[in-house]
Formats: sequence, structure tokens, C-alpha cells
Amino acid sequence: MREPSKAGSTVRPENGADARPREDRLAQRLLDSSARLSYDPATEVDWETPLDEDFHGASPEWSTLYGTPYWNELTEAQRKELTRQEAASVASTGIWFEMILQQMVLRDIYAKDPTDETVQWALTEIADECRHSLMFARGAKKLRAPAYRPHRVAVELGRAFKTVAFGEAAYAAILVAEEVLDVMQRDWMRDERVVPFVRTINNIHVVEESRHMKFARDETRRHLARTGRTRRTIHAFVIAVAAYVIVTSMVHPGVYANAGLDEQRAVREAKANEHHKAMMRSSCSGLMEFLSSCGLLTKPALVFYRRAHLI
Repeated sequence: MREPSKAGSTVRPENGADARPREDRLAQRLLDSSARLSYDPATEVDWETPLDEDFHGASPEWSTLYGTPYWNELTEAQRKELTRQEAASVASTGIWFEMILQQMVLRDIYAKDPTDETVQWALTEIADECRHSLMFARGAKKLRAPAYRPHRVAVELGRAFKTVAFGEAAYAAILVAEEVLDVMQRDWMRDERVVPFVRTINNIHVVEESRHMKFARDETRRHLARTGRTRRTIHAFVIAVAAYVIVTSMVHPGVYANAGLDEQRAVREAKANEHHKAMMRSSCSGLMEFLSSCGLLTKPALVFYRRAHLI
């Protein structure tokens, strides 16, 4: 019987070590994980059952008005409608940033070797984000919310950012957006007060985004390893500004009027809501530790993280 060829692609070095670059090994693990555990929102989410108004759209504690005098005046039905509108706004902001993310990743892998595991993982991530955007769009529609779009200034800043951001600036900004969403969605998917189809959406996003965050952290570190002090300082500032724009765009002011509230009063009390600020800081503690370990929490950057109540 013929002996297996030692030149075969499945043969490992004799000492058992994998000779591939570390980033390729990580990409292959992520590809394997994606093959084992991915979802199709078209079939996994219950799109047919009518919206049950007895449920919240998000955990009440994550509402921008929770703990304010205005919240205490609202009926339970008003609170539930408000959280549904806020959840739809977060979903709409997620779609906006996922479109930015997809373009940055595509630009990063443009003209690279498509047989490379890292390029294949990047394409897999883009496919995930396409499904997530469709899922968020259908979810917002089922919550009976309009298309909440960021302020025009944020839209134009995002247009510029996706065009020029590269390396650690692109991947760290991706990480910021994903990490902020991840913590709140982990709460929502476990909360039985939240409408079931939203819990399913959050579960799908949390599971699949965990791989995206691992990749973004690795790419951020890899790019920073060959980055000089000046570029690191500039990109630290750019990442912080991006984080500020993303976080302050998550809940559109229009959610309050669409929930039947006084928009001006609601915006005023939401801006002063110390409970919500504390929730945001708590959710971002791990992210801030990571950025600090990478040398990205410079003094100019800290100004914007504090304004966004992330630190």
C-alpha cells in the first residue's frame, strides 16, 4: 500500500507545532467556530408572531430615563413602549456602524490573497454583519419603530472615517462599537421581561460578535506592535472621537416623542441621568482596560471617553 505523501497539506511538522503565522491560526479557529455555531436569523427568529405589548424591548434598567423623576411618572405601558423604541434605535445605530465596519474590513483585505485564512475569516465576518443588519432592520420594524438615523454630522463623520481609517484605528473603533453593544445585549437576552424575539436577536448577535471582538482585539494589537509613538497618539484620539460619536448616537431623541413623551423634557433628564452614565461606565470597564494596555488612553482621548461616560 502506498505511503501517504509527506508533502500533503494536512501533514503537521514532526514536533507537532503549527508553522503558520499566529494570525492565520487564530483566523482558522474563528472559521471553525463559525462553522460550528452560527445562526440564520430568517429561520431562528420568530418573525410571524405579532408584537406582544406586555413586554419591554430592552431591560428597563438600560433605559436612558430609568431612575429619573420622569420615569417614575410613566405608566408601565409607557415604560414598555419607551424601551421598545430605544431598542429599535440601538438596532438602527448598529446597522449604521455595521455598514461602516464592512467597508473598512473590505478595504483592509482588498487585493490580498483570498486563500489566506485571515482573508477568509474577514469575508466570513462581513457575511455575519450583513445578516445582522437585516436582522436588526426586521427587528426594528416589528417593534413598530421608524428608521432612526444618526444626526447628519455623525453620518458625515462616519463617511469620512470609513474612507480614511486603517490599521489599529479601524479595528479598535470596531471593537468599541461591538463591546458597548455586547454588555447591554447580554443583559437583554437573559431578561424575561424583554419580548422573546428581541431576546433571540440579542443572543444571535452576542454569540457571533464574540468572534468578531476576538479578531478586532488581535488585529489592534498586531497593528500597534509596529506603530510609532506619533501614529499611536493620533489614532488614540481618532478612536476616542469615533467612540464618542457611536455612543452618543445610540438613542435618537425621536424615541421619546414616538413613545408619547415630552421630547424636550425627556432629553433633558436623560442627559442628566447618573444611573445610565454608571451603567455605561460599568459596561465598558473591560474595554477601557484593553485600550489602556495598548497605550490608547492618552489624555486627549480620555476627554472624549469621559464625555461619552465610558470611563
